[in-house]
Amino acid sequence: MQKPEEQEKSYQQMVKDMRKVFLSGKTRDMQFRKSQLQRLLALVEENYDSLYDALFKDMRKPLHEAMLTELMFLKRDIRHTAWNLKKWSRPTKVPMHLTTGPADSFSVNHDPHGVVLIIAPWNYVHLVLSPLVGAIAAGNCAILKPSEVSVNCEAVVAELIPKYLDNDCYKVVTGGPSEITALLKEKFDYIFYTGSFPIAQIIHAAANKYLTPVTLELGGKCPVYVDDSVNYHMTAQRILWGKFTNLGQTCVAPDYIMCNEQVQTKLVEEFKKVLLEFYGENMQENTDLARIINARHWNRLKMLLKRSKGDVVIGGDLDEYDLWISPTVIVNVEETDSLMEGELFGPLLPILNVNSADEAIAFINKRDTPLALYLYTRKSDTVKKFKNLTQSGALDINDCIYHCSVFEIPFGGKGESGMGRYHGKWSYDTFSYDRAILHRMFDPIGNIHSMTPRYPPYTQFKYKLLYNALKHFDHLYVDPFKAVPYFVVFLAGAILAFCIMHFKLYEYLGL
Repeated sequence: MQKPEEQEKSYQQMVKDMRKVFLSGKTRDMQFRKSQLQRLLALVEENYDSLYDALFKDMRKPLHEAMLTELMFLKRDIRHTAWNLKKWSRPTKVPMHLTTGPADSFSVNHDPHGVVLIIAPWNYVHLVLSPLVGAIAAGNCAILKPSEVSVNCEAVVAELIPKYLDNDCYKVVTGGPSEITALLKEKFDYIFYTGSFPIAQIIHAAANKYLTPVTLELGGKCPVYVDDSVNYHMTAQRILWGKFTNLGQTCVAPDYIMCNEQVQTKLVEEFKKVLLEFYGENMQENTDLARIINARHWNRLKMLLKRSKGDVVIGGDLDEYDLWISPTVIVNVEETDSLMEGELFGPLLPILNVNSADEAIAFINKRDTPLALYLYTRKSDTVKKFKNLTQSGALDINDCIYHCSVFEIPFGGKGESGMGRYHGKWSYDTFSYDRAILHRMFDPIGNIHSMTPRYPPYTQFKYKLLYNALKHFDHLYVDPFKAVPYFVVFLAGAILAFCIMHFKLYEYLGL
């Protein structure tokens, strides 16, 4: 084990070497980026069983969930990115306007940040590899820090990345808080973190030392509101699947439900039916449910449930040896209850009673901004209210979690639930920055009509020329259908200006 000072020197040299590689232009090459994405896809396809084995050992994750929420998600992400990479990388052309020379050009390039750091949580292995897809696509070098809590996933990532990806451009650092602390002393060009709010504050503070931009993908309490217009069976299926996938250890899992007492009664009845459909009589023996990650998190959830003043109407079974907590529904929960103190991150589902959508919205708005907000209703006015009067990273109407799988929309939080966006093109945009490019030529006409008037000596003629040009600047953009009259007038003015400037007619005209 390295001493702290040796560790810091090691990371310092690692970042230095990677920055040298980045500045060589190696990672910017389109073929290199495509090849590395193909290698990452091969990593997932050729090690499907090894990746699943790690997920199972860490959390007893069901194969179906691993396929749906992890491995196939990654494969789709990589393929979607590789397919669109050329289009996303293409510079954005800026419209010409008539104050520039005919040979001048403007564009916006989408350039990589440089050497980036990706710090991942323990609950999903794709949360270390999915950001890497965007980092590779945009042309960065990247250091990955998987969570030490999921021991087996950390080990498999550390083993496979060096085998499949370029070792000079992509590296894995293992270990715990001391390794992260040492890493954060280095100057990165971008930091991407997924995890909890308290750790995000530490990372943000460390990034501020160098004004390093960050993406913080956090969590929080994702609320659900259900009104009396819903299909109760479908609503129960969708809420319970979202809640108990990964046994509730998902940042976008429904955290608590708000509804009136009549809706609550019907929901609880349907919850019982759906849980029986999903997992049978003996849920602990059902292999379709995962386990709590470790004893510390199990005890945290146990104490939250023990301190709660609510009434358990479903579940409540605990087995520390098996790290098992059964899917549990709690009613008569108050705002001040232990279950409402922070993100639950487990299979506990409290229900709070509210009398209306307006009351639910007021409750949501006085708490931290959620990563996701889930609304179940058939009423268009209620949908409109939630769209216009609430804030969240995402709003799912009549489903939950599903938005995470759609690459055509962004994923991310706001305020306490995070900052920044990724998935699909948003991943590429996150790991690149827009660089303004202006290219002017040494053409005489362009120089006379757009350069000379700005140079001293300043005269009344130059002042009027520039003043009138800037006054009508919004009319000077080239539109092939509307620009002809402006172009004719401008051309006549340009010829006149050329003659006046070239033959020094302003001396005779008293300008």
